[in-house]
Amino acid sequence: MHLDETIAAISTPHGTGGIGIIRISGERTFQIAEKLFTGKKPFDEIKTHTINYGKIVNPINGDMIDEVLLTKMKRPHTFTREDVVEINCHGGAVVLLRILELVVKEGARPAEPGEFTKRAFLNGRLDLSQAEAVIDLINAKTIEGSGAAAAQLEGKLSEKIKSLRSRLIGLIANIEVTVDYPEHDIEEITGREVYENAGAILESLVKMAESFDKGRILREGIRVVIAGKPNVGKSSLLNELAGKNKAIVTNVPGTTRDIIEEYVSIRGIPVKLSDTAGIRKTDDPVEKIGVEKAEGAIEAADLVILMLDASQGLDDDDKGIIGKLSGKKIIYIINKTDIADEAAVLKIEEQVKQREQRIIRASMLSGKGLEELEAAIEELFIKGNITINNEVLVTGVRHKNLLDMAAASLKEACRAYEGSMPLDMITIDIKNAAEYLGQITGEAVSEDVVREIFSRFCIGK
Repeated sequence: MHLDETIAAISTPHGTGGIGIIRISGERTFQIAEKLFTGKKPFDEIKTHTINYGKIVNPINGDMIDEVLLTKMKRPHTFTREDVVEINCHGGAVVLLRILELVVKEGARPAEPGEFTKRAFLNGRLDLSQAEAVIDLINAKTIEGSGAAAAQLEGKLSEKIKSLRSRLIGLIANIEVTVDYPEHDIEEITGREVYENAGAILESLVKMAESFDKGRILREGIRVVIAGKPNVGKSSLLNELAGKNKAIVTNVPGTTRDIIEEYVSIRGIPVKLSDTAGIRKTDDPVEKIGVEKAEGAIEAADLVILMLDASQGLDDDDKGIIGKLSGKKIIYIINKTDIADEAAVLKIEEQVKQREQRIIRASMLSGKGLEELEAAIEELFIKGNITINNEVLVTGVRHKNLLDMAAASLKEACRAYEGSMPLDMITIDIKNAAEYLGQITGEAVSEDVVREIFSRFCIGK
């Protein structure tokens, strides 16, 4: 990446919309905009951080491309800490491409994925964990996940990590002073202080790493799979929980052939809900693929809602599914209780009754059992206590892994002290811990890692 180059991209989604935005950032931004934009006043007289009405005109032939609103933003008070112009035009694909082509002809180059945010990182506007929060905020599927990403973008995680890393660097400095000046004979005192402080930092790292499960739920939602044989009411349950007709519901068994997913919030808990194909023995090759996908989704699920048909009783297909759920969190839904007699329902309950498994009587036709199901999900997952507040949550796998590695290094340092190892040996593990924490915020990270992170961004952000 060459920071002296000016970059440009369409920052709104592809397709037709009311408004589209072209973003330009870099050294020649204002020079390019001046050639293309015609407004009420000369471009150099436009005040920074103001929106101005005008037209984008082809400088070669004078043809007007579109009426636009142009925002001029002078560095360093911009997202990239470079001169930035955003052109708000009509959201047609042709209009956006014509304006972008003019911008490129005048000296900009097309931006790479995530390059605006990458420049914000390289120019010190954001650290690496905050930059990662940008893509999490864009991709958030729930209000709670959006809030967690916003908290990380605000710098809550960064502040905690930088504080702990600063304390580690202080320990390293104390050790090096002791090693360099042995005549002061303070190694024993320094060693004990290092051990106690390293232990306290280790405790903080472990606590942060333990927040990952909660953070993952906020980011991705609980993975809940609705399973069962065909025509037991799985799609009806998905529609009830989602509040809309997402899945096709018919009396024909095997209607659902693929996995249908929907993000919903159940009592404040973000849930990624998957309706799967009915699981049964079949010779239909298409239905077989659906069954295989359903079994794969069950394997990856945090919770399985297994639906049973009260009017038909427990058959071999039901028992086969139950046999595949070993070790899973399960909520049994006995559906169609409105058309089944009490004896049949009691028999099913007795057959599936297991320790710590919830069994709910339901009727998708009347909505019976839905509130009880929501309460059961709430009880299973942190009892609804999935909130952000002022808690520092770890939501990324990369951050979790680096925290684990930093914690492991500090454990080694503590063990080395307990084994009466010299201080200069202990400092190696403490330096490793500081290195791992630096990789979270970008203070100590390779270009390959940075490139990989920003390759996941969309073009224009």
